[in-house]
Amino acid sequence: LSVCDRNLELMKPKKRRARHNLLAEVCMAAKYEAQSLINYRAQCEAKYGDFGSTICTVLARSFADIGDIIRGKDLYLGYDDKEKDRRENLEKNLKDIFGHIYEELKKDRKNEEEELKRRYKDTKGDFFQLREDWWYANRATVWKALTCDAHGTYFRPTCGGDSKSPSMAKKQCRCDDKPSGGKPGSNAGKSSGAKDGEVNIVPTYFDYVPQYLR
Repeated sequence: LSVCDRNLELMKPKKRRARHNLLAEVCMAAKYEAQSLINYRAQCEAKYGDFGSTICTVLARSFADIGDIIRGKDLYLGYDDKEKDRRENLEKNLKDIFGHIYEELKKDRKNEEEELKRRYKDTKGDFFQLREDWWYANRATVWKALTCDAHGTYFRPTCGGDSKSPSMAKKQCRCDDKPSGGKPGSNAGKSSGAKDGEVNIVPTYFDYVPQYLR
């Protein structure tokens, strides 16, 4: 599976505004990915008929792939040397970017510096915990970018989280946008807009299912 992440490869790690620049680039990659999938799916349906998956389901799988790439969990290493080099360069770029985000956080939150060091300091430079928190904090925004041109419903009712009668994501593959708190420890960016145990905006948890099980 190839995700449209070329702009992430070419993104220059900048020390200033690294958090905001990364979110903009990830949203752009998500939008390009959605456009390619929507067009490709329309061509396939015209030729072969309906193949049983809604566009929301297709987008949910790509959403999960983007999440894996951002968090350093992508198992796809490339099918040839050129693709492998691209993947290695992308991962190196992301490590550099999250290194800058880590430094930004320490500057912006001097009174929390020791706590930030305990949570995010990474002598290997992978910054896996920071990447995990960044994704959680921004996944709703990325989903919005991915689904801005989509029209469809998700394949099962997931909106409402732990409620007894969850509803279907009906508009642009999204649940209702309700303001709520973020996950404890998610201080790598803005709130995800979801309560614990609630799928809000994003009607899928595919991004938290291991790649080999999807």
